[in-house]
Amino acid sequence: MKSARPWLAPLLSALFLALLVGVWYLATYQPAAEATVDSEYAALVGQAASTGAKSAMPTPGEVGAKLWEHLSDPFYDRGTNDKGIGIQLLYSIGRVLLGFGLAALVAIPLGFVIGMSPLIYKALDPFIQVLKPVSPLAWMPLALYTIKDSGISAIFVIFICSLWPMLVNTAFGVAGVRRDWLNVARTLEVSRLRTAFQVILPAAAPTIMTGMRISIGIAWLVIVAAEMLVGGTGIGYFVWNEWNNLSIANIISAILFIGLIGMALDTLLARLARAVTYRE
Repeated sequence: MKSARPWLAPLLSALFLALLVGVWYLATYQPAAEATVDSEYAALVGQAASTGAKSAMPTPGEVGAKLWEHLSDPFYDRGTNDKGIGIQLLYSIGRVLLGFGLAALVAIPLGFVIGMSPLIYKALDPFIQVLKPVSPLAWMPLALYTIKDSGISAIFVIFICSLWPMLVNTAFGVAGVRRDWLNVARTLEVSRLRTAFQVILPAAAPTIMTGMRISIGIAWLVIVAAEMLVGGTGIGYFVWNEWNNLSIANIISAILFIGLIGMALDTLLARLARAVTYRE
């Protein structure tokens, strides 16, 4: 059902954003004050922040200026620890898409087999239920030890965390295909391969896409933490490196970029899911 006032939701979003920025500004506003503080604390947060003359948390204006700085030159490369945020995001997106793609190549065919065979489902279900709750980051030390490459280890972790939602949703979608449709295909003597592609796949596609949408969200969450552990490149490493530099404005900027990329990935898969959804 379409809303009679489509402008209302964007207007409310703008009001919520203005309220958030206003609260943020008031929280970071500090009147001038003089105080004697420990020299080590002053060196940590800055002299102005340590005396109360300036908040240690950046203001909206400072973050806005930092965002503009990143957007004006996102792809510069001045060495190992000084790369533009665009380069860092591309590294992270590349790892996520590669791990996600590999997981899809494994999870969707295996999910088909599990969904079409109750025997295989019962045989594999204990293994799935044991491995599915394991935190993806718990695999990182094992991956680093066996693979001995931080970049490939991060991709492996993305593969693991993306695997289970797609596998479970594919098996559920395939197993839930209407028996009437399968009986019609059997009556018409349609081969099993053709039935899988022309009957089961279109019927299970919405559920499979839901699993893929969940997987890409989890993968984007995990890559940030994984890159903090392995270092080198990526938006997670960027955030950790800026924390070591005590650049809170850069950290907040990175958080905003992470959120926007995550929203873009989710929106893309949501559109694909709607494209394969059928109405009865």
